[in-house]
Amino acid sequence: MSKSKDFLRTIVEEDLKSGKYKEVVTRFPPEPNGFPHIGHAKSIVINFGIARDYHGHCNLRMDDTNPTTEDTKYVEALKDAVQWLGFDWGNSVHFTSDYFPKLYDYAVELIKMGKAYVDSLTEEEIREYRGTVTEAGRRSKYAQRSIEENLDLFERMKKGEFKDGEHVLRARIDMSAANMKMRDPLLYRIRHAHHFRAGDEWSIYPMYDFAHCLADYIEGVTHSICTLEFENNRDIYNWVLDTLGLKPPRPYQYEFARLNINYTVMSKRKLLELVEGGQVSGWDDPRLPTIAGYKRRGYTPESILNFCDGIGIAKANSMVDVAQLEFSIRDDLNTKVPRVLCVLDPLKVTIVNYEGSEEIEASYYPHDVPKEGSRKIPFSKDIYIERDDFMENPPKGYFRLTPEQPVRLRHGYIISCKEVIKDTNGNIVEIKAEYHPDSKSGSDTSGIKVKSAIQWVSAKEAKTVEVRLYDRLFKEEAPEGVEDINPDSLQVIKNALIEPAVITEKPDERFQFERQGYFYADPINYSDEHPVFNKIVGLKDSWGKKKKTGEPVPKPQAKKVQIDGEVVAMSEEQQALFDKYTNALGLNSEVANTLARDEQLSSFYEEALAVLNSPVGLANIVSNDVARELKEKQANELKFNAKQIAELVKMVDDATISNKIAKQVFEEMVKSGENPTQVVKDKGLVQISDPSIIAPIIDEIIAKNPDNVAKFKAGNTKLLGFFVGQVLKATGGKANPKVVNELVAEKLK
Repeated sequence: MSKSKDFLRTIVEEDLKSGKYKEVVTRFPPEPNGFPHIGHAKSIVINFGIARDYHGHCNLRMDDTNPTTEDTKYVEALKDAVQWLGFDWGNSVHFTSDYFPKLYDYAVELIKMGKAYVDSLTEEEIREYRGTVTEAGRRSKYAQRSIEENLDLFERMKKGEFKDGEHVLRARIDMSAANMKMRDPLLYRIRHAHHFRAGDEWSIYPMYDFAHCLADYIEGVTHSICTLEFENNRDIYNWVLDTLGLKPPRPYQYEFARLNINYTVMSKRKLLELVEGGQVSGWDDPRLPTIAGYKRRGYTPESILNFCDGIGIAKANSMVDVAQLEFSIRDDLNTKVPRVLCVLDPLKVTIVNYEGSEEIEASYYPHDVPKEGSRKIPFSKDIYIERDDFMENPPKGYFRLTPEQPVRLRHGYIISCKEVIKDTNGNIVEIKAEYHPDSKSGSDTSGIKVKSAIQWVSAKEAKTVEVRLYDRLFKEEAPEGVEDINPDSLQVIKNALIEPAVITEKPDERFQFERQGYFYADPINYSDEHPVFNKIVGLKDSWGKKKKTGEPVPKPQAKKVQIDGEVVAMSEEQQALFDKYTNALGLNSEVANTLARDEQLSSFYEEALAVLNSPVGLANIVSNDVARELKEKQANELKFNAKQIAELVKMVDDATISNKIAKQVFEEMVKSGENPTQVVKDKGLVQISDPSIIAPIIDEIIAKNPDNVAKFKAGNTKLLGFFVGQVLKATGGKANPKVVNELVAEKLK
């Protein structure tokens, strides 16, 4: 049973206690029109998790009612994702297409009851007749058809006698309903398209709102759990089941907040554009938020499950920091994976006073005593180190090898630089060094003090490997599409060098390359002849250290001795703050860790929190944006203060401005110290969320682009993004994107 009882589990427990249901049955019902992503993982965890916790069952059901976009390869990808996450759907996968005959019979029953009719209006007329959020709709003149005529037309639709779009079947509900989805919604449309399972048997296909609730009922689902965008659909869900008078028990729909992650796109449409446009290598590209992508990159099922558990189940939408997901995999791998030596940018070192060779015994788990396992690292006079582990003219605080400063070779000896060899262009090509024979790790009697240990490999025995360094695919926190792609999201190193023991291990094993990060042998391209490793995640979040241009900022001066990426333990005061932030305020571990460890940040955060009770919103901006400024300045040098940050977050919470606009306002506050409310007022940045203002703009853009409207209706659904983009452009980015998406989708139906 889950330790924390969320609102969904509370509902389930009450239903079981009251005897409403004898067994809990949930379902995960994706449409097989793309590969599942991290948002689907959250739904999988919720639906399968609740069924597991209450000894029930969860069905895996493919919502395959749109033959133009669905494919068997997507079915297999969905099955693989569920299995990989550790869940079992039982004896067979369910398909909505299995119920097509039964759904047709239910539709006929509604027609006989006078609750459904065949409409012959055009799509444009249907949209026009639907009305607006402030104006009631008009019922079609075809709603006056007799039951007999409707039955005849519907049967002929089924037989394929009509063209696409010539007729639709609609429910007869209420054309003046406040919920526009209840204004005689469509139940069936004509599609002369080959279905990947049903073949060419059907010429009509049920709409989601009609098929979904009935598929739930047919399967005996008790709790139909979906994301918040389907909240308005719940009225149709109930209407269909209630109107048909289906024998209880019947299912009920409950909504939870969908997963939104910054620097990530979660739209299958946009993901498909990236795949088809060649911006990524496929659905399993390790930069994509697909389950296949995470799997290939080297994420573990446990890390995804822990992430989903950590973010919890909420009723309100919010933005989750991608750093929390990165923390989950880092936290999962930290004590699990062997630690090995790898040099990504080799610099030759010749140890002039060493002859012969030896093997150094080294543990794979040097800091986790209970774990066992070691290997022998070859050592000789010719070795390679990382190029940036040597500096001829180092800045203050540089603790690695210099002409005056010795350093320890990890697990090995201390060496000192004696000569720097350069080519004709002045580039360093080799270091001549001496080793100290009595300084071997574990038996050092040299008395030489060093402040750091660096990785290395023996030149003769080292294996050449390809290393793929992955970074975030998008450079913007709220990416719109291709234009926001991070050009440095993939760096391929062809000639990295790794200690030989790694290549003899199982190819699917994960490793920590010391001081580099966590890596995974690519399951597609890896071979003994050409080893390829994918970077899963760094040892710590380095994103905040990058400039807006994406270039790395010079490494800060070290304040503490820190070897091999080990994190210094928190003080009692820091731990108390961390516990408060995670337990009492609900912050994710990564953000809480950032705040608790930095006295300036935690002080600033506490001051802002005293003004505004918005712990998560404040924490996100303080741990990211404010933290960036405090890396270069002291708190008293900032032009803005905690009260102004609280004021800025309140405007976001109140939906006065969007998160994207908040970024613009913050940058202005950094430069001028101006009050955020005044910045928003002066620049006219108030977010437009009123549908009555946005709708006419959409109408105008649709009217100006008849060709694209025709293409969209012909099946080019990618153009939805075009219309949304035009509306946002027309409003200077001030229109609420969520409202725009909903209204555009509604008007283009």
